[in-house]
Amino acid sequence: MHPGTLGDPHANTLPLFGFVVESLRQAGLPTEFALIPFIESGYAPGARSKAGPAGLWQFIAVTARNHGVRIEAGYDGRLSPAESTRAAVSYLKTLNNMFDGNWRLTLMAYNAGEYRVLQALRRNGGNAADATPAAVKGLPSLTYNYVEKLHALACLLEDAGQQPQWRASLGRTVPQLRAMRLEDARSLDAWAHGNGADAVVLRQLNPALAGGWPSRVAPWALVPDTAHGPVATQAPAPDRTPPGAAGVDTKTHTVRKGDSAWSIARRYGVTTRQLLEMNDLRVDSVLRPGMVLRLQ
Repeated sequence: MHPGTLGDPHANTLPLFGFVVESLRQAGLPTEFALIPFIESGYAPGARSKAGPAGLWQFIAVTARNHGVRIEAGYDGRLSPAESTRAAVSYLKTLNNMFDGNWRLTLMAYNAGEYRVLQALRRNGGNAADATPAAVKGLPSLTYNYVEKLHALACLLEDAGQQPQWRASLGRTVPQLRAMRLEDARSLDAWAHGNGADAVVLRQLNPALAGGWPSRVAPWALVPDTAHGPVATQAPAPDRTPPGAAGVDTKTHTVRKGDSAWSIARRYGVTTRQLLEMNDLRVDSVLRPGMVLRLQ
């Protein structure tokens, strides 16, 4: 995991993180899932594992293909953050629905596979909506640790977000990325030249296209959204709605699908611990849509 690269002005981690957060938000998924690539690849879109997984989300080939990622001779769409993030959102949405919105079981299934988690859940007679990781016995320790890693990373970023030095490192202008098809081009350099883009940056963002090109179809790529200009990112918070914004009741919050304690706390400017304590909730409590949480 390399969350420190969010503050590195020479890395692409922060714009990639912003793209993933927005992709998850649009799909109605918990934005904490944007931390998964830190665990899987350190947010390196060109990462490859000796065991076979590849890309930002470390997909194995069969899972990637099942969710629409093109893999062929000379081109591996798992190394395309545009393609792999689209597939990850599809896969996570499937898992989240399969486990009744329980994001911890969703994470376990992402790590171990949905069928292994479903079988363990059935063996233990549990209900997906209410089950905690500890109640789903019989899975590898790595799977339980996976949930703890993501939770620890969320807490680390939350604590870091209170540090002036960390906030200052994120208080810079970064490009907003968007996914688009590269029509009428046969190489990344050619497309960059024809569209006034920086070929070096595009190769860094799209390693799948740095040395290959899919056959018979225009590939997806991440490009800086120059049409709308750069956006300034001030903190590593997936939900940046300011406390007290117009139309927002800062005394209570009604839980919606995709909400989590972390995202709600960040939205209203409190810590996750404060939010949980105000509502007599435990760290492993499951938030259900319709629940009303106190904020004061």
